[in-house]
This record gives sequence, C-alpha cells and structure tokens, in this order.
Amino acid sequence: MLRKRFLFSCAVVALAALIACLPQVRQSAVAQTGEDGVTSDVSLKLERDGKLSVTERVVVPSGPEVHRTVPLRQAAGEDVDRVFEIRGAEVSGPGSARVTDEELELTLPPGESTVEYQVVGAVADTRDDTQRVDWRASGGWDVAVQRTRISFISPNPARSIDCRAGPVGSDDECADFRIGTTRGPRAEHTELGEGERIDFSVEVPEGTVPANAEFDETFGLDDAFGLSPAVAAALAGLGLLVIGGFGLLWYTRGRDARVSTGDVGPVDVLMTDEQGNVRFASPDGVLPGQVGTVIDEHVDVVDVTATVIDLAVRNYLWIEEISEEGQGRDWRIVRLNPPDDSLRAYERAVHEMLFGAEGAERDQVLISQLRDGSSPELSKVRDRMYSDVVAQRWFSRRPDSERNLFWWIGLGIGGCGVVLTAVLALTTSFALLGIGVLVGGVALTFGARVMPARTKRGSSLVAQVRGLREYLRSATAESIPLADREMVFSRSLPYAVVLGETERWLGEFAELDPAADGTPGLYWYGELAERAGHVVPDMRRFREHFPVLVSVLNDALARPGQVRSLR
Repeated sequence: MLRKRFLFSCAVVALAALIACLPQVRQSAVAQTGEDGVTSDVSLKLERDGKLSVTERVVVPSGPEVHRTVPLRQAAGEDVDRVFEIRGAEVSGPGSARVTDEELELTLPPGESTVEYQVVGAVADTRDDTQRVDWRASGGWDVAVQRTRISFISPNPARSIDCRAGPVGSDDECADFRIGTTRGPRAEHTELGEGERIDFSVEVPEGTVPANAEFDETFGLDDAFGLSPAVAAALAGLGLLVIGGFGLLWYTRGRDARVSTGDVGPVDVLMTDEQGNVRFASPDGVLPGQVGTVIDEHVDVVDVTATVIDLAVRNYLWIEEISEEGQGRDWRIVRLNPPDDSLRAYERAVHEMLFGAEGAERDQVLISQLRDGSSPELSKVRDRMYSDVVAQRWFSRRPDSERNLFWWIGLGIGGCGVVLTAVLALTTSFALLGIGVLVGGVALTFGARVMPARTKRGSSLVAQVRGLREYLRSATAESIPLADREMVFSRSLPYAVVLGETERWLGEFAELDPAADGTPGLYWYGELAERAGHVVPDMRRFREHFPVLVSVLNDALARPGQVRSLR
C-alpha cells in the first residue's frame, strides 16, 4: 500500500514538472524550426449563412508586443469601397482584440495566441455565375511577418483561387497558392513586410451561401463637380434666371442705352431775349457740375472744377493769373459776391470750400494753397451733388447708394456661392450649382455700376447733353453776334470743360475780341498786366493758359486726402 502511494506521488510531481516545462518546450520547438519572427496560420471557413469564420494562430517571438490593424473599409474600384463587419472577436492566450466601425485592431505580446472572429460582407455574387469570397487574411502589422499560411473550406468546392501580397494596391502574387484536391484552397507567403498585406480570394459556385457584400460609393471632387443631366438642367435654369435679371435691367435701362448710342444732332442752346441779345441756355437748366454726375452717375473732380469756373462766369468770384518771382505761375481766386438763393446747395459747398463757412470767410485763396493741403475735404460737395440730382428728379435714388446696394447684394450672393459650393462639394455631386451662384454674384457685383437709377427725365437729359456736346463740337463764333460772343463763349466754357471739349471751344474763339461788348478783357478772368493798365492780352494767350488752369485746379482739388475720382 505504501508503495502505491509513493508511486502516485511521484507521478503527480512529474506531471507538475512537465506542465511547468511546456512554455520552454514550445519556445524550443519554435527555435528548432528556424522561425524566429512572427508567424501566422489563418483558417477560413465559409458558413452556410454567408459569414466567414476566421481563426488566426499567431506566434510572436520574445521581445515587444506587436500590433495588427485591419481596415474594414477597403477600396474595391474607382470611387467604390468594400465594407466589412467584424463580430465576436476573441483572443485565446495573451493579447487582445478591439473592433470599431472602421477597423479591427489586434495587440499580441510574445507567445502563441489564437484569434477568432466572424466576417460579414465577404461574399459577393459575380457576373460569371459564381460567388467570390474576399478577405485580408494578413496585413497591417507593425512588424515584418516571417511566414503566413492560409487554408479555406466551404460547403461547395472552390472553383478558383487568387492571392495577392505586398504593399496595398500592388498586384504581386503570393509565394504559393493552389486549390488542391482534398485539403481545399491553400496559400503560403514568406517575408511579408511591415504594413504590407495578403488579400485572399476564392470563387465558389453560385448560390453556395447568401451573398452579403456591401459596397459604398466614395465621394471625390471629380464627382462633386460632375456635369450630370440634373446638374445641367439646374444650371440652365440658373442661367436663365441670371439672363432674365440682366434682361430686365436692360429693359429698364434700355432708354439710356438707346439715347447714348442714337444719332442725336446739336441741341439749340442759344436764345434771344427781349432786347435782342443772344444768350446761352443749357438743356433742362442743367449746370456744369450736374452734367458729369448725370452722364456717368459719379461725382468727379472735374465736376467740381467746372463748378468753380461756372461760379466765376456768373460773377460770384474772380480768377486772376499771377506770377511771383521764384514761384512760377499761380492763380488767385477772389470772392466777389456772397452765395445767394440762386446757388444750388452743392455750389454753396464749393463756395465754402474755397473761402470758408459763414463767419470765417476769407476774401481770396491761391490755387497753390489748395494744392498744399489747406482745402477742406470734398465729401460735403460730393454728397450735396448726389442729393441735388435726385432733387432735380433726374435720379430716383442717389446713384452711389444704388450702386453700393447692388454691389453688396452681388458680394453677398457671391459669398453664398462660395459657401454653397464648399458644402455641395463635400456632400453631393451638385457643386457646379454653387459655382453658378458664385458667377451670378460676381456678375451682379461688376454689373452694379450699370444698375438703373435715372428717371425718364434723367434719361431724356442724357440725350440733350449729347446734343449739347455736338453743339460745342460744331458751333462757330461767326454764327453769334459780335457783341454777344464773349457772353456765349464764357457761359459755354464750363460745359466744354466737363464734357472734354475745352480745346475745340478755345480754338473756335481764339480770334474773339473781348472788348466788343464795351469792356476790356474777359469779365471773369484777368492778369496782372490788366491791373497795371497795360494792353489786355488777346484770346490766343488765354487759349494757352486756361487748360493749365484747369489741370492745376484738378490736381489741387484731388490732393488734400481725396482720390481723383470722388465715388
């Protein structure tokens, strides 16, 4: 009896020792095979319900743990992804498995681990009356894998097999793969590099299991900006809307376009008063400073300059050419009469700009002083000019406000087009619609300058001003009585300045005798020679000096903190 107990105790001790030695035996066995890297044996079984059962037996040598990441969304063609689902992932032995909607992640320490899971989405019907089973049997390792073996079984024998190994997307074949006769499809590959993969595919007869492959169309910029029939129709509708809008603009502004391009002859601007004297009368009573604003819908520096000349012609101020030693040519503007009710609000602003506001007036100012920066800003003149053309019922609204309104609307539409394009490009294939909105906004922004603002009366005035220009281009001094020529010449000159006909008008009246009306010289313009009692210069000298005066005055008014074109 004692002997039996002794033998039983020895057997228990031997068994315990054997169990304790198993890890060393396993490591020894690995060493004897000459495989000192990661090895993987993958068994694939196609279940009758279409799921693919996967068993991976992985041996990791001593050292740090290794990781494998399998993407569950894989490229399956141009703009198409194959989507897989992992269920029941478990690890027997050391290691862990983590599954998300995007990937399967394995973490395996040294030793032998068995990973088991099921794949949904591996079976797809083909056009060749077969079913294709696809799975990334290995890959995504953060280390090189020394050897990988793959086996596959299914309810029906496989008809073909394919195995690709190497970098993702490459067409390199596995080292060895075959269907076999009794053991089923098998593959083996050695030296799989870090980050490389093995894609294993088998074709089985049609109807072997229910197909469960899922495909998801990917979305790229080419798709977002594709010209589909629906997009083309929508763009056509948007284009018609834009064309219709600008067509409406042309219709409302069409009278302006026609009068600005039609054949308009000279307008009769000369009238004979009760005493038989010939006088100049502008169409619709338009003043020189108003002409430019009505024509181009902007207040420009030349409009202010023409107003200064006109105030001199109408005896509110005197312009005198002077020459100081070492200073060159200059002009003195002298205040003659204070503003009265005959002046428009913007003309009062010009008078104040030159001589100061009431209570702080000065009697004279040199143009050189204006050029040096002592002139007030012209914003008050500009605002009153815009308000004046509305008060005269040539515009329904201030043209600068209307342009700004449509400019901001166009800018807003363009901004919405940019945002819409970005949103549509990221979510749909209709991004071209956003581009269409953007183009419409840009067109409106640039088209804001031609937005209709003139009234019917304003449009009629445009035609009359064109006739006035033709008069300045064609009138002759001989057609005006000798005694009235100086008055007609002077009253017409500010209009010639603002309409760009100064040279022609001066040339036509170069032989004018300023003393023919009984007074020597031009009544609103003089030189030091006149003050000294010398001979009054003829009109040839005035013809040379007046354009210089206009240019210098333009520059002086444009300098003090103002842009040249006051818009």
